[in-house]
Amino acid sequence: MKRILIVEDETAIREFEVINLKRVGYTVVEAGSGEEALEIYDSDTEGFDIALLDISMPGMDGFTLCKELRRRSEMLGIIMLTARTQEMDKISGLMLGADDYITKPFSPTELLARVDSLYRRVEMHNSKPAPAPSDDITLGEFTLNLRRRTLLKNGKNIELTQVEFQMIEYFFNNPDVALGRTDILNKVWGTNYFGEEKIVDVNIRRLRMKIEDDPSEPKRLVTVWGMGYKWNTH
Repeated sequence: MKRILIVEDETAIREFEVINLKRVGYTVVEAGSGEEALEIYDSDTEGFDIALLDISMPGMDGFTLCKELRRRSEMLGIIMLTARTQEMDKISGLMLGADDYITKPFSPTELLARVDSLYRRVEMHNSKPAPAPSDDITLGEFTLNLRRRTLLKNGKNIELTQVEFQMIEYFFNNPDVALGRTDILNKVWGTNYFGEEKIVDVNIRRLRMKIEDDPSEPKRLVTVWGMGYKWNTH
């Protein structure tokens, strides 16, 4: 069952989202505020695949709600909705753990394309066949375990979202190889992704904050100017 939590205080917009998502087979649960959404999420027994969050809501806004939901689950797919076009709104949401964003107004086609794309990534991550127990990739102080889907640094676990894990897996399978933004986007978000390449850069920044001793001077996840990024083993 494809379950999605929609959090939107404007009734007309929420009804638009609900109708279009139900029409293509999603089971939709609605909330009119961040506070209500957390109550629903915490009491739910079936689980959600995706949360669609409006940023501008009275009381608990979408940024705070995103942070709370991400604290509860690294695997939940989160899309932020904003009527504002400022870059900082988009970047702030992604840095707090969102997987994608949509700027209002948006068409049913864009809404469904973004939700379907994220759902496929979440489903692939959750249903991927488990490798053998010994299937670890160790690079320096880091060990990526594909069976448990964990990343350890000097034996200490680093919490990763499903997008972050897919990015790290791609880098670990290609150590010391410069990977272009388009390559990363196609590998992690899919060739039919509806959004922009800069989502890669924001997720790289978020990963550096988790894995680097000094994110401002990265030693492992480094920029290759004019190319993209690589995992440096030296």
